[in-house]
Amino acid sequence: MPDNLQARLIDPAPAFGEGFATTEYLAAVLLDLAWHRLAPGEQVDDVEAFEAAAHAAAGIPAQLPPRYRSAYFNHVFAGGYSATYYSYIWSEVLDADTVEWFGEHGGLRRSNGEAFARALLSRGGAVDPTEAYLAFRGRDPEIGPLLARRGLG
Repeated sequence: MPDNLQARLIDPAPAFGEGFATTEYLAAVLLDLAWHRLAPGEQVDDVEAFEAAAHAAAGIPAQLPPRYRSAYFNHVFAGGYSATYYSYIWSEVLDADTVEWFGEHGGLRRSNGEAFARALLSRGGAVDPTEAYLAFRGRDPEIGPLLARRGLG
């Protein structure tokens, strides 16, 4: 097989389906948050219509089937998970941005690991996590590294 044809077949492969997977995931995040934006005592009589409206409001195409339906989406109703499904992708944003920091500072070197441990890992609950990240990174987290990792940016 010619090298140029092989490259065209292999290069996009790791990112295949990432646009769909990311949108499907974010649709679940937005549905979770929509349920938790309801006022206390506010009732939803038609769950499917509520789901469709939440997705439409976020620009999620009706043709994209939900990853989870409300009736079995534990993050919506199970104790301890309320309105936190977004935290998984937020963790990925922080991870990818931190990996970029390591790359910008020479990679996996002892001094970088020590700086990371000192600024973030050793802080525990003594410092607000956002403040600790800002002190470590010198700026707010950016989504670009995660998009690049997923082949979307």
